[in-house]
Order: sequence, then structure tokens, then C-alpha cells
Amino acid sequence: PILTIFDFQELELLMCGLPEIDLDDWRDNTEYAGEFDRVGSNHDTVLWFWEVVEEFDHEMRARLLQFVTGTSGVPARGFAVLQGNDGNVRKFTVHGVDAGEFVYPRAHTCFNRIDLPLYRTKADLKQKLELAVTMVATGFDIE
Repeated sequence: PILTIFDFQELELLMCGLPEIDLDDWRDNTEYAGEFDRVGSNHDTVLWFWEVVEEFDHEMRARLLQFVTGTSGVPARGFAVLQGNDGNVRKFTVHGVDAGEFVYPRAHTCFNRIDLPLYRTKADLKQKLELAVTMVATGFDIE
């Protein structure tokens, strides 16, 4: 059948459409952990992350959200009530990790968390993030 040419993520985007993602709400309701714990949103890597997200078109933003949370849908009441797979509120979390641990961002969809390596440049972050988000859609994982 025709639906077999789509993976589950593409099918969700086709059936539900691209969500309107309020970047200010997303940013305001994000927590920072790991290497970003002390500095939070003021860390260079975090600043680059949000700049890259702003540069993304609607589809790439939806795919990023899908990569980290397992769905491209935004709760009706916004990111403040984003739930984990256990039904409890689990805010979107950007968790900083040393770039030596792994090269590409990793997602923990149960916890709405992205492990983001400390990249040396914004261009490197953008390249690795785009690749991670698009490769997961094909069913491949990056190590």
C-alpha cells in the first residue's frame, strides 16, 4: 500500500500537518542540565542552538521537536505542560555533554531531553543537529 513509503514520523507530519511552534514559549519553558547547568541559556552552545532553531524552517523545527519528544505536536497550553511518556510534565531539556562523549546530538524521548555536545562553532552544531534530526527520520541511528 501507499502508506508503506512513509516512516511513522513522516506519516505524523502528513496526517497532522506542520505545527505552529511558538519559539518564545519553547525557549521560555526549556530547562538546562549537564554542562549547561550553571550558565543555562547564556552558554555559547545554547545560544547557537536557539539561533539554529530560529533559522530552521517549520518542517525542520517540527522534526527537531519530534526527534527530542517523539511527537511534532505542541500541547494546546504550550510547552509549559509538555509531558513525558509517563504522563507527567517534563519540560524540554537541553543537556550539555562533552564533545568527546559523542559527536552527534542524542535524544531521550521519554524525558524530552536532547544531549547536545559542546561544539566549537555554530556551523558545526548546525551540521550535526540537522544530520541527527534527518537521519533518525530514516530509521538510522548515529553513533
